Amino acid sequence: MKVTGNTPSDLTSLKTPPSNTPKTGQDAAQVATSSASDAGVTVALTSAARSLGKDALNSAAEVDTKKVDQMKAAIRDGSFVVNPEAIADKLLSNAQEMLTSAPT
Repeated sequence: MKVTGNTPSDLTSLKTPPSNTPKTGQDAAQVATSSASDAGVTVALTSAARSLGKDALNSAAEVDTKKVDQMKAAIRDGSFVVNPEAIADKLLSNAQEMLTSAPT
């Protein structure tokens, strides 16, 4: 059964990265900047978008170090008990949430 008309030379060219691929992050930023300015693309962030970014940074920084230390100590001394039912319930809940919020 023939799926596509690609020849081995076509497939080799698909695996070969283009010669204009930047080698470093700085080069990538320069290419992105020059491409955006060449295309005349203007990007504007709303205040709502900016606040979402700040909220994500703030919430990521909130860590209960006391609780983390207690968990580490419980794992270290062997008193930490894993509740497989709670883990399974949470996994199923997360999967269900992802499936219902996925765009169709």
